[in-house]
Amino acid sequence: MPRLAIGPEFPRELSALAQPVRRDAVVALRRFLLNVSGAPHPERVRGARDPRVATLRLAEGHRGVVVRQRDVYWLRTLLPDPEAWAFARRHRYGVNPAIGVVEEWDDEALARVEPALRRSARSGRLFAPICDGDLLGLGLDGHALPLFRLITTEADVAALEPLLPPTQYVPLAVLARGGTLSEAWRELNAWRAVDRDEGPIDTEDLYAALLRSPDRAVFVSDKVTLDRVLEAPAWCTFLYPPQHRLARAAGYEHPVLVVGGAGTGKTMVALHRAAHLAARGSGPVLLVTFSQSLVEELSAKLDVLIEDEVVRKRVEVDNAERLAVRIVAAAEGHRPALVGRGARSLAQLTDDALRLLSITTGDLLDDVDPGRKPYRHMVVDEAQDVSPAQWRLLRAAVPRARDDLFIVGDPHQRVTDTKVALGAVGIPAAQHALDRSHRLPQELLSFTVRLRGGGPSPGLVTGVTDLSAFSATRHGERPVVRAYDTPEAELAGLRGTIDAWLADGVPAREIAVGARNQRLVRDAKRALRGLDVRASTFQHMKGLEFERVALIGVAEGVVPEPPPDEPYARARALQRERSILFVACTRARSMLYISHSGRGSPFLPL
Repeated sequence: MPRLAIGPEFPRELSALAQPVRRDAVVALRRFLLNVSGAPHPERVRGARDPRVATLRLAEGHRGVVVRQRDVYWLRTLLPDPEAWAFARRHRYGVNPAIGVVEEWDDEALARVEPALRRSARSGRLFAPICDGDLLGLGLDGHALPLFRLITTEADVAALEPLLPPTQYVPLAVLARGGTLSEAWRELNAWRAVDRDEGPIDTEDLYAALLRSPDRAVFVSDKVTLDRVLEAPAWCTFLYPPQHRLARAAGYEHPVLVVGGAGTGKTMVALHRAAHLAARGSGPVLLVTFSQSLVEELSAKLDVLIEDEVVRKRVEVDNAERLAVRIVAAAEGHRPALVGRGARSLAQLTDDALRLLSITTGDLLDDVDPGRKPYRHMVVDEAQDVSPAQWRLLRAAVPRARDDLFIVGDPHQRVTDTKVALGAVGIPAAQHALDRSHRLPQELLSFTVRLRGGGPSPGLVTGVTDLSAFSATRHGERPVVRAYDTPEAELAGLRGTIDAWLADGVPAREIAVGARNQRLVRDAKRALRGLDVRASTFQHMKGLEFERVALIGVAEGVVPEPPPDEPYARARALQRERSILFVACTRARSMLYISHSGRGSPFLPL
């Protein structure tokens, strides 16, 4: 029986095929997995740069490209016949000798650029001061070392990025910008999917390398797991190594804080950590998020992520406000009033909930019997907007024990006036960082960082965080900023833009329109009458993502709203307004459209 691993591109390419072709491909793949009569057989690729590469005829006119080693098959991609043969001839594969992950090389393209590098190398070689041993110690490929020796500028390294495995590009990029060998090693080491040392790396063992590469391959052992991988959203199956390492760690002795910019996968890490704790932890799990709309969103994602109904029931999803309401209601026998006579503010309600919880489960330090706490594990999303009182309540709801609190957030996306260091509320968290955006293209990321202001922001641990190391994994469209003479012309422009996006084939559910206030949202809905496109305030876009996003009314006097006069309050209000606009802009995966009538917002980059 073959040991079959599926690559992340394959399910996407399969889903894009016409239904009859898709059905034939799935049937053929099932036969191959089960090794039964009529299964496709590997066909050699003439002129292949890697002799282990073969193709499988999976449907009329379509082939899968596989990398094979004995009974191990890594199914890389699914393409029409001519493209599949070309892909198979062009690439070679290897195992990084330093961290053991699988690597894919565009060998054909690298051969084409070598003469240009050789000509420019006469003016001086960038890595000449570094010996071969040091470069090889960073996991750089021995066969590619002569090519790397030809590099003369940092721009050469940047030009090679699309052709290299990321685990080859990353250390080169650090060294090219003047970084040390230690810094280059730290950047490479971040691509490990597991923290523990697995012993010597066997660069000839493809199976072990695929197991270490959760973003590149997942093994399927039967029809059920195969169908699951082919049908589930990619985020359910394929995690980037830093995400995998954080979400699937065997255990944490102390609270953990994961910080990361927009699109780095913080929420995906939180979901997978909650699922991991539900399956392997020692009690009920609470996943906390910012708002009721996000509660519903994350609950739906967990329904997809966790197949086992018993395991799924171990995870509750809620926000801090509703947790306080539930605790007080359980103690007082009725739902507390938040408006009208006898009403309590949310802050008062949270304090009451903490007092009641301390009475029923013991004080904050009394964790002799963890079972007295309402939850054994807690995962907190959008942590930057949790208030100090809410943190004290959350801390009291889980015991101080292994795997108690797993927290994710981004201080730069703070949309409330809350600023708190976790240590000040009894949560001495160890911080980890995600700094690569997989959602935003570099052009959109650069625009939003300038809009937000890349300077430091008060963090969730003592000190500040900044956006200096934040980067994207791909390139795309530049944001479009349009100025109109009148609000009516701006709304007509919005309608034309959305009509064009829908005509491009973008599903309505993948389009969002945002505005700073409800009046502008109502105007947008009137302009888009008849179109099933989401329109909401900037704040209500928090935590969501869409293929394309249009923001209207980003004008002076609207964004920001007029701030108070007192200098300190004014500075805080303006920073909050920047954060709100930043959050709305970073909801887009591929295209961002911003419009205003009259003078544009002073926040918009020039």
